[in-house]
Amino acid sequence: MYEDRGRLAALWETELDVFRAARPASHAEWERAERHMPDGVPMLWMAKWPGPWPVYVESASGAHFTCVDGIDHVDLCLGDTGAMCGHAPAASVAAISAQLARGSTFMLPTEDAAAVAEIMSSRFRVPVWQFSLSATDANRSLIRYARQVTRRPRILVHDYSYHGTVDEAYATLDEHGNVVARRGNIGAPVPLDQTTSVVQFNDVDALERALATREIAAVLIEPALTNIGIVLPEPGYHEAVRELCSRYGTILIIDETHTFSAGPGGMIAELGLEPDAVVLGKSIGGGIPAGAYGMTREFADRVRDSLDLEDIDVGGVGGTLAGNALSLAGIRATLSEVLTPAAFTGMIDRSTEWTAGVQAAIDEFEVPWQVTQLGARSEYSFRATAPRTGREAADADDFELQQYLHLHALNRGLLMTPFHNMALMSPATTAADVERHTVAFREAVVSLYG
Repeated sequence: MYEDRGRLAALWETELDVFRAARPASHAEWERAERHMPDGVPMLWMAKWPGPWPVYVESASGAHFTCVDGIDHVDLCLGDTGAMCGHAPAASVAAISAQLARGSTFMLPTEDAAAVAEIMSSRFRVPVWQFSLSATDANRSLIRYARQVTRRPRILVHDYSYHGTVDEAYATLDEHGNVVARRGNIGAPVPLDQTTSVVQFNDVDALERALATREIAAVLIEPALTNIGIVLPEPGYHEAVRELCSRYGTILIIDETHTFSAGPGGMIAELGLEPDAVVLGKSIGGGIPAGAYGMTREFADRVRDSLDLEDIDVGGVGGTLAGNALSLAGIRATLSEVLTPAAFTGMIDRSTEWTAGVQAAIDEFEVPWQVTQLGARSEYSFRATAPRTGREAADADDFELQQYLHLHALNRGLLMTPFHNMALMSPATTAADVERHTVAFREAVVSLYG
């Protein structure tokens, strides 16, 4: 916890003045938007960006965007992974535009569907694929399928994991180890202790105790926590998860939506993981809504054999826009021509440079923070050592300090994610872009500790 709160408050006010002076056009747009949208934003979480009003985007290309005030920004948020391929990548735009001119949605397959399923199979080590509009949709479908084939009621998640807006995943553990709703869970439909079990990341013993009840239909996990800071798996953890799921008849679902940053096949390929099901979303569509979920042949056969054709459209899985032609055209082009293995090499190199720049400032001023890298994604947190659980990462959070650092960066033309201290690299991100952050981050550390 940063102790000099008076200094932090004064620095915050200084940066607010800089923001206000530089962004009158965004202010005008915000005043107009407030008349018909709460907080002047199309989704309420957009109000969490630092500053007295949001920055309004005029255009974007590659790793940069220009706001309505004409300011160029290096985008290190990239839609919190949704634009990991960069903004408006030429190959994706061409494929999406061409398909849009031919029709966007038919409730019928196109040739792109089989091609995309083949690409996904080769990268993520499961052979059978279905498509959705988001990773949230994909996770919901797999949870239903897992309950269907196991006839068990509960799912298990890691404390402080993130799986989109899946109801069952908004659970955490209180100080007594009881399952409770996470702070800010809006309008929860049922008490989460009825649907969900929660264990700490890297805690094999707790996982075995939960699975031994034989109530768990599915273990839904990120292979590394990413939405509470980056928490990496300890050696042997994933092997233990796989063995325990097999022993107790539980479906293992790995959500690679954020951890796709690890490489062209995510952490599944990097670590040789063996899930029963895989989820992807956000980044694979080239900027349009898209999601995908893959299954082993065994799991897919169990699902299909349990469903009657007459009822297959009313079972709560999918929707009329799922697997639409436009999304599949975007996925095919993005994975084939943009987020290629060669592109990941450069993205990871830039992330390594970003991590080194942050670490250099931490070391120079002996700041009690740490930085962790996961492929093309890196993040710093306000603790001296890397967290091993979501609870450890959450306990190190400091919202006011985070807001100051993000506003400081924004005033220097650098966009970080609004929810945590993450930077993501696209194929278009350059060493010069990273250096801009290195310089600005050191300046921020000096303002706090110099």
